[in-house]
Amino acid sequence: MSLQAVGQTVRHPAFRLAITDMAGTSLGIAAWGMVTGVAMVKSGMSVSLAIFMSLLVYAGSAQLAVIPLLATGAPLWVVWLTASCVNLRFVIFSSLWRSYFVHLPLRQRLAIGYFSGDVIFVAFMKRFPEPRPAPEQVPYFWGAATTNWLAWQVPSIAGILLANAVPLSWGLGFAGVLALLGVLLSLLFDRATWLATGVAATAAIAAFALPLKLNILVAIAAAIAVGLLIEAVDRRRHRPEVLLVPADSMIPADELEQVEAGDAVALREELHPGAGTGSNPSSWWSVWPSSPW
Repeated sequence: MSLQAVGQTVRHPAFRLAITDMAGTSLGIAAWGMVTGVAMVKSGMSVSLAIFMSLLVYAGSAQLAVIPLLATGAPLWVVWLTASCVNLRFVIFSSLWRSYFVHLPLRQRLAIGYFSGDVIFVAFMKRFPEPRPAPEQVPYFWGAATTNWLAWQVPSIAGILLANAVPLSWGLGFAGVLALLGVLLSLLFDRATWLATGVAATAAIAAFALPLKLNILVAIAAAIAVGLLIEAVDRRRHRPEVLLVPADSMIPADELEQVEAGDAVALREELHPGAGTGSNPSSWWSVWPSSPW
């Protein structure tokens, strides 16, 4: 992206709108970032390595998940598996981002993948629920991504640099939990997310006695399983509406959108002269064909 393109993106109204939308969660992200920065150094990680991890990984959940594993000397495969499981949600995010950004060059899509985050995804989907490209989507994403990146990296690096000056008596672990709860609550927007969160919390507590913090993996697996189960049940319970379209009329535009989205099935009347009794033609209904009306 050229400097001119960057300037146009920053000046776009959608860029400023995204900053406004992200302001509510930035404080929680900042507190979370600072706690993570302090925790990395307190666990025995060097300052340079902690800064490198913060900038390269840029995934607070994964960083917090692997810190106790690194501190206890867990095998490398456990560390990698834990981080991968925690970040599995980004595979889903990427598949949904594709509907909006597939037209962009590969380099820009890779950058979007790096800067993507949970709160960015939620804010973006609230603004653009329809999975189709629009001119204001790229500026909106970068406005949200810039706000989220700065809200995380600045406090995180500050926590890394000031970790040795922060006493353990401050109870930063509890502050980190509160920050995470604030961010988590902003991501719970429907029945499926609430239920998956409740199941994950229950599973983590039930498996707390497992070594190497493996209760985290159990909680993640339980949440994924519940989410997939809810999605399958909702898909089975969803029955498309039947739309009856007379033979001599066109299907309305709003109903056509429902058919194309899979929310309705159109049945069109077909008249067949001579097939009925007397001079009246008979008629029956056939499923709307794949070709346009």
